[in-house]
Amino acid sequence: MKAKVSWAGKAKFVAESGSGHSVTMDGPPDHGGENQGPRPMEMLLLGLGGCSTFDVVSILQKSRQQIDDVDVDIEAERADAVPAVFTKIHLHFKVKGQSLKEALVKRAVALSAEKYCSASIMLEAAGVEVSHSYEILES
Repeated sequence: MKAKVSWAGKAKFVAESGSGHSVTMDGPPDHGGENQGPRPMEMLLLGLGGCSTFDVVSILQKSRQQIDDVDVDIEAERADAVPAVFTKIHLHFKVKGQSLKEALVKRAVALSAEKYCSASIMLEAAGVEVSHSYEILES
């Protein structure tokens, strides 16, 4: 896997993935940025959310659950000192569907957290406290 990040002036950077997709990251005005994109640390949270939600959707589809929507809300805490690493991250899944079985939703979230989501497992190995919860919404 490869990626490239190029400085685009001030506190702005353009990141390009190995698959050819790009995203602009930018800093806040008080750090010389123009607020034209997410911060790099926000990108880590977005990647974590994408990784885990991909797993949950895939597992539920394989379990033949009729899902209509899956969202994950992510809250994170960072250390006060530099480097301001993540210390705690909580992912709350909102799974919407028809006649969803709670045991299967719980299993999908657990399998993502414990076995499949590389981002979550990597962060935990680095000492970040990562927790998960879910709620089921009827369509």
